[in-house]
Amino acid sequence: MTDPESSGFPLFEYFPALARIPRARLATLPTPVEAVPDAGPAGSLWIKRDDVSARVAGGNKVRSLEFLLGAVQPGDRVLTIGGEGSTHVLATAYHASRLGATTRAIRWHHDMNPVGRVVAARAAEYCDGVTTTRTFAGTAARVIWRRVRDRKLHWIPMGGSSPLGTLGHVNAALELERQIADGALPLPARVVAPLGTGGTAAGLALGFAIAGLRIQVVAARIGPRIGANGRRVFGLIRSTSALIRRATGLELP
Repeated sequence: MTDPESSGFPLFEYFPALARIPRARLATLPTPVEAVPDAGPAGSLWIKRDDVSARVAGGNKVRSLEFLLGAVQPGDRVLTIGGEGSTHVLATAYHASRLGATTRAIRWHHDMNPVGRVVAARAAEYCDGVTTTRTFAGTAARVIWRRVRDRKLHWIPMGGSSPLGTLGHVNAALELERQIADGALPLPARVVAPLGTGGTAAGLALGFAIAGLRIQVVAARIGPRIGANGRRVFGLIRSTSALIRRATGLELP
């Protein structure tokens, strides 16, 4: 008999023991795939529409937040961090509010374009409080102070990139495997993903390895090299593999 918690969620079908990890059902999955017209030979470029994963604040962040907010209850307090125009801060605050929780965001100032200003304003609408510092170091210091002061805070790391959050992107890879098998798209040679804090690229690479798919993940850096780099991605792959191994007792590729 199929476990209802596992049905329709490929990660849990591969590893039923992982269904014991709390998960908030925030996303509409699977997200569709579409061919991009007029982009070289017909059918040569496809896009996975994670932007429609949620009615508001959709995107790849929702996948990690399903796990990172899994234990959040109504009335709980959430703390997260990001740049002033961070879509991660917006997504965290919005989806935490869906669960009845409040979010405190600590952000650092940076150059802003019109879209960034819109994102920053929308995030502030969903946050219970926002502090913006001049530098990343100032933001990090305030985060440490708040976490020491309030031990009951649910901490959501920058970009949602942690072993727990990366599980959502492992599922994205396994979801894509199923869509390929069902004929929704051909087997791609490469999948291109943005590289900010590394969770998406790490989860996709690990998921493709688990599925035995020889797909190259091309991580396009969108942040400073000091944080957006291969070392961080491979570190997340190893730590997420260790999390799955501890929970299931299985060895991963």
